[in-house]
Amino acid sequence: MTFTLRPHQQRSLDAMARHSKGQVIVPTGGGKTFIMIRHALRLLADGPQTIVVVAPRILLANQLCEEFMQQIDSTYAHVCHVHSGETDHFSTTKSDKIALFNNTARAADESCIIFTTYHSLSRVIDSGIDIDCAYFDEAHNSVTRNFFVPVAACSEVSARTYFFTATPRFSRRHDRGMNNTKVYGQVIENVPAPELINNGSIIPPKVVAFETDAVRNKVTAPQVDADTVVSIIDSLKEDHSAKILVAAPTTKIMWRMLSQSDLIARLKERDYHVLHITSKHGAYIDDQKVNREHFFKTLTEWGKDDSKKFVVFHYSILSEGINVPGLTHTILLRNLNIVEMAQTIGRVIRVDKQDAKAIASGSIVPGKFAMYRKPCGFVSVPVHSNHGQQTIGRLQRVVDAIFVDGVPPLSLVS
Repeated sequence: MTFTLRPHQQRSLDAMARHSKGQVIVPTGGGKTFIMIRHALRLLADGPQTIVVVAPRILLANQLCEEFMQQIDSTYAHVCHVHSGETDHFSTTKSDKIALFNNTARAADESCIIFTTYHSLSRVIDSGIDIDCAYFDEAHNSVTRNFFVPVAACSEVSARTYFFTATPRFSRRHDRGMNNTKVYGQVIENVPAPELINNGSIIPPKVVAFETDAVRNKVTAPQVDADTVVSIIDSLKEDHSAKILVAAPTTKIMWRMLSQSDLIARLKERDYHVLHITSKHGAYIDDQKVNREHFFKTLTEWGKDDSKKFVVFHYSILSEGINVPGLTHTILLRNLNIVEMAQTIGRVIRVDKQDAKAIASGSIVPGKFAMYRKPCGFVSVPVHSNHGQQTIGRLQRVVDAIFVDGVPPLSLVS
């Protein structure tokens, strides 16, 4: 499989060629992973390398591995996973075994690519291996207190270090912000979202307030939220099958919505499949508990299938980094912080696959959304009689800043 780089991706690669360390700020949906992969291919063409790819979650580490290895010949690049999750590749969290695996590959004049999480990065650092290049995906996670020390150490020892995010986080009080240039380098490429909208890389989000007369409080929240989800879905008048991501207020409320109301039955009456996932209860597809691998495989397949309608509920697992193709709507049942808002919006602004082909062939003009099959990504926010008005205003300000003014959302490290 090959891919053609868009101008912002080429600029990013050129900047990485000029700098051994730096930040690449690209809005969600702008193809950050493709930039990493193409850069890695350039390095591998020059000879054996040890490359480290860091992700915030095990699920994303596995997804990145799959995308990388679709492009990289596994016969000369050996794969090692350093986290506690399941994988078909060699996996360990033991520093001595990481060193043995890497050094054996390098002794054979072959490359090693290590996929790890911020949580397990310290095991890679403790192995003492020489790192030629490190890519930090969703790098705003790196400022977390427990992650910053191994991230800073990796930045120090790696010959090249690049931090990718759509939502940088700064600090005015200590050195854990991405404004710490010693660790993170300068911003070497900052891609404005309007550029990606205009060139057909992403579509604009559309914020929709859904007003209700319901009174929402701690007692009524599960039933009110269940009723609201159904009412929003009933209001949809799209020509193609809706694929809806619901951001639940809490794991507890989400579980009560699904288990103590008739929400699932009402959605099935409307021909929607129901999926949900939490770290506490696990993953379910239409009342059937499944492992995470099967859950995400199904989600990907159904996302690409125009005949499938589904609603997927989550608390935080799907908001960041995980690529779910085909999502058309998101419903925000809680007030997210700036980073979570931007990341959640990013899940629904990916270009429809048929639109992407039409743009590539020239039959659709990029940015002429009236010609698109999917002209925008819908972000629905319930506004109850006593709840939600503040959320809708804050969300619209975030959307305007990112997608109209072209300013990436900055948040401060607490």
